[in-house]
Amino acid sequence: MSLTVSHMVRPPAVVSIAGSDPSGGAGIQADLKTFGALGAYGMSVLTALTAQNTIGVQKVLPIDSEFVAAQLDSVTSDVRVDGVKIGVLGSAGVAEVIRPTLLHMRDRGVPIVLDPVLVATSGDRFGDASVTSALRDLLSVVSVVTPNLSEAAALTATPVATDERGMRDQARSLLDLGAPAVLIKGGHLDGDAVDLWVDAHGFERFAAPRIPTSNTHGTGCSLSSALVALRPQRPDWHTTVTDAKGWLTDALRAADSLEIGAGHGPVHHFHRWW
Repeated sequence: MSLTVSHMVRPPAVVSIAGSDPSGGAGIQADLKTFGALGAYGMSVLTALTAQNTIGVQKVLPIDSEFVAAQLDSVTSDVRVDGVKIGVLGSAGVAEVIRPTLLHMRDRGVPIVLDPVLVATSGDRFGDASVTSALRDLLSVVSVVTPNLSEAAALTATPVATDERGMRDQARSLLDLGAPAVLIKGGHLDGDAVDLWVDAHGFERFAAPRIPTSNTHGTGCSLSSALVALRPQRPDWHTTVTDAKGWLTDALRAADSLEIGAGHGPVHHFHRWW
Protein backbone atom coordinates (compact mmCIF):
# COMPACT_ATOMS: atom_id res chain seq x y z
CA MET A 1 0.00 0.00 0.00
CA SER A 2 1.38 3.42 -0.95
CA LEU A 3 0.88 6.64 0.94
CA THR A 4 -0.12 9.83 -0.84
CA VAL A 5 1.46 13.06 0.33
CA SER A 6 -1.07 15.86 -0.09
CA HIS A 7 1.30 18.76 0.42
CA MET A 8 4.93 19.60 0.99
CA VAL A 9 6.04 20.74 4.43
CA ARG A 10 9.34 22.51 4.94
CA PRO A 11 10.34 22.51 8.60
CA PRO A 12 12.86 25.03 9.86
CA ALA A 13 16.36 23.66 9.31
CA VAL A 14 18.56 24.41 12.32
CA VAL A 15 22.13 23.49 13.19
CA SER A 16 23.90 22.83 16.48
CA ILE A 17 27.61 23.62 16.75
CA ALA A 18 28.55 21.69 19.87
CA GLY A 19 30.19 18.65 21.43
CA SER A 20 28.88 15.11 21.58
CA ASP A 21 27.54 13.11 24.52
CA PRO A 22 27.68 9.34 23.90
CA SER A 23 25.14 8.74 26.69
CA GLY A 24 22.64 10.81 24.69
CA GLY A 25 21.46 13.25 27.33
CA ALA A 26 23.37 16.44 26.51
CA GLY A 27 25.33 18.08 23.72
CA ILE A 28 24.64 17.35 20.06
CA GLN A 29 22.48 14.34 20.90
CA ALA A 30 20.19 16.35 23.17
CA ASP A 31 20.04 19.16 20.62
CA LEU A 32 18.96 16.86 17.80
CA LYS A 33 16.31 15.27 20.02
CA THR A 34 15.03 18.72 20.97
CA PHE A 35 14.96 19.92 17.36
CA GLY A 36 12.97 16.86 16.28
CA ALA A 37 10.57 17.04 19.23
CA LEU A 38 9.76 20.66 18.42
CA GLY A 39 9.23 20.34 14.68
CA ALA A 40 12.61 21.38 13.32
CA TYR A 41 15.03 19.56 11.02
CA GLY A 42 18.27 19.18 12.96
CA MET A 43 21.84 19.30 11.68
CA SER A 44 25.11 19.20 13.58
CA VAL A 45 28.69 20.44 13.53
CA LEU A 46 30.83 18.64 16.10
CA THR A 47 33.40 20.64 18.03
CA ALA A 48 34.49 17.99 20.52
CA LEU A 49 34.11 14.30 21.28
CA THR A 50 33.51 13.44 24.89
CA ALA A 51 33.54 10.32 27.00
CA GLN A 52 30.74 11.07 29.44
CA ASN A 53 27.64 9.60 31.02
CA THR A 54 25.10 10.51 33.68
CA ILE A 55 27.81 10.33 36.36
CA GLY A 56 30.35 12.70 34.85
CA VAL A 57 32.73 13.63 32.04
CA GLN A 58 35.68 11.26 31.80
CA LYS A 59 37.52 12.69 28.78
CA VAL A 60 37.23 15.44 26.15
CA LEU A 61 38.83 15.36 22.70
CA PRO A 62 38.59 18.74 20.91
CA ILE A 63 38.17 18.56 17.14
CA ASP A 64 40.59 20.51 14.98
CA SER A 65 39.13 23.97 14.35
CA GLU A 66 39.71 23.78 10.59
CA PHE A 67 37.68 20.58 10.45
CA VAL A 68 34.94 22.28 12.44
CA ALA A 69 34.95 25.04 9.81
CA ALA A 70 34.78 22.44 7.03
CA GLN A 71 31.71 20.84 8.63
CA LEU A 72 29.97 24.20 8.93
CA ASP A 73 30.83 25.08 5.32
CA SER A 74 29.41 21.75 4.13
CA VAL A 75 26.11 22.47 5.83
CA THR A 76 25.74 26.13 4.89
CA SER A 77 26.86 25.70 1.26
CA ASP A 78 24.00 23.27 0.68
CA VAL A 79 21.19 23.91 3.16
CA ARG A 80 19.38 27.13 4.00
CA VAL A 81 19.90 27.48 7.74
CA ASP A 82 17.02 28.97 9.78
CA GLY A 83 18.68 28.93 13.20
CA VAL A 84 21.97 28.21 14.95
CA LYS A 85 22.76 26.93 18.43
CA ILE A 86 26.32 27.10 19.77
CA GLY A 87 27.31 24.91 22.70
CA VAL A 88 30.70 23.54 23.77
CA LEU A 89 33.41 25.19 21.66
CA GLY A 90 36.07 22.57 22.26
CA SER A 91 38.82 25.16 21.83
CA ALA A 92 39.22 28.90 21.46
CA GLY A 93 40.17 28.44 17.81
CA VAL A 94 36.66 27.25 16.98
CA ALA A 95 35.21 30.66 17.84
CA GLU A 96 37.57 32.29 15.37
CA VAL A 97 36.81 29.99 12.43
CA ILE A 98 33.02 30.03 12.81
CA ARG A 99 32.77 33.78 13.35
CA PRO A 100 32.64 34.84 9.64
CA THR A 101 29.78 32.44 8.92
CA LEU A 102 27.91 33.57 12.02
CA LEU A 103 28.27 37.22 11.00
CA HIS A 104 26.85 36.42 7.57
CA MET A 105 23.90 34.59 9.13
CA ARG A 106 23.28 37.35 11.64
CA ASP A 107 23.13 39.89 8.81
CA ARG A 108 20.47 37.70 7.15
CA GLY A 109 18.40 37.76 10.33
CA VAL A 110 19.06 34.13 11.32
CA PRO A 111 18.52 33.64 15.08
CA ILE A 112 21.73 32.52 16.80
CA VAL A 113 21.66 31.25 20.38
CA LEU A 114 24.91 30.93 22.35
CA ASP A 115 24.82 28.51 25.27
CA PRO A 116 28.21 29.26 26.89
CA VAL A 117 28.84 25.76 28.21
CA LEU A 118 31.70 25.88 30.71
CA VAL A 119 30.57 23.47 33.44
CA ALA A 120 28.56 20.24 33.08
CA THR A 121 25.72 19.25 35.43
CA SER A 122 28.22 16.91 37.09
CA GLY A 123 30.56 19.83 37.83
CA ASP A 124 33.15 18.91 35.19
CA ARG A 125 34.61 21.84 33.25
CA PHE A 126 34.72 22.31 29.47
CA GLY A 127 37.64 24.55 28.50
CA ASP A 128 40.06 26.94 30.14
CA ALA A 129 40.43 30.72 30.37
CA SER A 130 41.04 30.96 26.61
CA VAL A 131 37.65 29.38 25.92
CA THR A 132 35.97 31.80 28.31
CA SER A 133 37.62 34.68 26.45
CA ALA A 134 36.54 33.22 23.11
CA LEU A 135 32.94 33.03 24.33
CA ARG A 136 33.09 36.71 25.26
CA ASP A 137 34.27 37.49 21.73
CA LEU A 138 31.19 35.75 20.30
CA LEU A 139 28.68 37.71 22.39
CA SER A 140 28.26 40.50 19.84
CA VAL A 141 27.73 38.04 16.97
CA VAL A 142 24.74 36.14 18.39
CA SER A 143 21.07 36.97 19.02
CA VAL A 144 20.95 35.85 22.65
CA VAL A 145 23.27 34.21 25.17
CA THR A 146 21.86 31.73 27.72
CA PRO A 147 24.25 31.32 30.67
CA ASN A 148 23.49 29.62 33.93
CA LEU A 149 24.63 31.30 37.14
CA SER A 150 28.14 29.83 37.10
CA GLU A 151 28.65 30.66 33.43
CA ALA A 152 27.41 34.23 33.85
CA ALA A 153 29.83 34.67 36.74
CA ALA A 154 32.74 33.32 34.66
CA LEU A 155 31.93 35.52 31.66
CA THR A 156 31.62 38.66 33.79
CA ALA A 157 34.46 37.78 36.20
CA THR A 158 32.16 38.33 39.19
CA PRO A 159 30.90 36.11 42.05
CA VAL A 160 28.00 33.76 41.34
CA ALA A 161 24.65 35.53 41.76
CA THR A 162 22.60 34.50 44.77
CA ASP A 163 19.33 36.27 43.91
CA GLU A 164 17.43 37.80 41.01
CA ARG A 165 18.96 41.23 41.52
CA GLY A 166 22.41 39.72 41.07
CA MET A 167 21.17 37.87 37.97
CA ARG A 168 19.96 41.15 36.44
CA ASP A 169 23.25 42.87 37.23
CA GLN A 170 25.28 40.13 35.55
CA ALA A 171 22.96 40.07 32.55
CA ARG A 172 23.43 43.81 32.12
CA SER A 173 27.20 43.29 32.33
CA LEU A 174 26.89 40.81 29.46
CA LEU A 175 25.00 43.46 27.49
CA ASP A 176 27.90 45.81 28.13
CA LEU A 177 30.22 43.13 26.73
CA GLY A 178 28.26 43.14 23.48
CA ALA A 179 25.41 40.67 23.86
CA PRO A 180 22.15 41.96 22.28
CA ALA A 181 20.06 39.94 24.74
CA VAL A 182 20.59 37.58 27.67
CA LEU A 183 18.44 34.79 29.04
CA ILE A 184 20.12 34.11 32.38
CA LYS A 185 19.00 30.85 33.97
CA GLY A 186 18.32 30.79 37.69
CA GLY A 187 17.62 27.09 38.03
CA HIS A 188 20.19 26.70 40.80
CA LEU A 189 18.48 29.22 43.09
CA ASP A 190 15.88 28.19 45.66
CA GLY A 191 12.15 28.42 44.94
CA ASP A 192 10.61 28.49 41.48
CA ALA A 193 12.83 28.02 38.44
CA VAL A 194 13.22 31.64 37.32
CA ASP A 195 14.95 32.76 34.13
CA LEU A 196 15.40 36.44 33.29
CA TRP A 197 15.38 37.90 29.79
CA VAL A 198 17.39 41.12 29.72
CA ASP A 199 17.96 43.38 26.71
CA ALA A 200 18.27 47.09 25.93
CA HIS A 201 14.54 47.57 26.60
CA GLY A 202 14.57 46.14 30.13
CA PHE A 203 13.96 42.72 31.61
CA GLU A 204 11.25 40.08 31.73
CA ARG A 205 10.79 37.32 34.29
CA PHE A 206 9.96 33.77 33.20
CA ALA A 207 9.03 31.52 36.14
CA ALA A 208 8.03 27.86 36.28
CA PRO A 209 7.46 25.49 39.19
CA ARG A 210 10.58 23.66 40.30
CA ILE A 211 10.34 19.98 39.40
CA PRO A 212 11.61 17.66 42.18
CA THR A 213 13.95 15.49 40.11
CA SER A 214 17.66 14.78 39.98
CA ASN A 215 17.39 13.88 36.29
CA THR A 216 18.57 17.19 34.87
CA HIS A 217 21.39 16.08 32.56
CA GLY A 218 21.36 18.27 29.46
CA THR A 219 18.85 20.81 30.76
CA GLY A 220 20.81 23.83 29.53
CA CYS A 221 21.58 22.26 26.15
CA SER A 222 17.93 21.39 25.66
CA LEU A 223 16.60 24.85 26.56
CA SER A 224 18.95 26.66 24.19
CA SER A 225 18.21 24.24 21.35
CA ALA A 226 14.48 24.61 22.05
CA LEU A 227 14.85 28.36 21.53
CA VAL A 228 16.55 27.75 18.17
CA ALA A 229 13.92 25.23 17.06
CA LEU A 230 10.98 27.43 18.03
CA ARG A 231 12.13 30.95 17.08
CA PRO A 232 11.53 30.43 13.31
CA GLN A 233 8.06 29.13 14.21
CA ARG A 234 7.08 31.90 16.64
CA PRO A 235 6.40 35.63 16.12
CA ASP A 236 8.81 36.96 18.76
CA TRP A 237 11.29 36.02 21.46
CA HIS A 238 8.73 36.36 24.28
CA THR A 239 6.56 33.61 22.80
CA THR A 240 9.62 31.56 21.95
CA VAL A 241 10.99 31.64 25.50
CA THR A 242 7.55 30.97 27.01
CA ASP A 243 6.98 27.90 24.85
CA ALA A 244 10.54 26.60 25.19
CA LYS A 245 10.44 26.88 28.97
CA GLY A 246 7.03 25.21 29.11
CA TRP A 247 8.28 22.30 27.00
CA LEU A 248 11.40 21.90 29.16
CA THR A 249 9.38 21.97 32.39
CA ASP A 250 7.25 19.11 31.06
CA ALA A 251 10.42 17.27 29.94
CA LEU A 252 11.77 17.55 33.49
CA ARG A 253 8.44 16.45 34.95
CA ALA A 254 8.58 13.26 32.85
CA ALA A 255 12.32 12.64 33.30
CA ASP A 256 12.02 10.10 36.14
CA SER A 257 10.05 7.74 33.89
CA LEU A 258 13.09 7.12 31.66
CA GLU A 259 15.34 5.45 34.28
CA ILE A 260 18.55 6.13 32.32
CA GLY A 261 21.91 5.81 34.11
CA ALA A 262 23.00 5.81 37.73
CA GLY A 263 23.65 9.55 38.08
CA HIS A 264 21.87 12.64 36.78
CA GLY A 265 19.66 11.15 34.07
CA PRO A 266 18.44 13.07 31.01
CA VAL A 267 15.25 15.07 30.62
CA HIS A 268 12.52 13.35 28.59
CA HIS A 269 12.75 15.09 25.22
CA PHE A 270 9.90 13.05 23.72
CA HIS A 271 7.45 13.28 26.61
CA ARG A 272 4.73 14.46 24.22
CA TRP A 273 5.11 11.39 22.02
CA TRP A 274 6.07 8.37 24.14
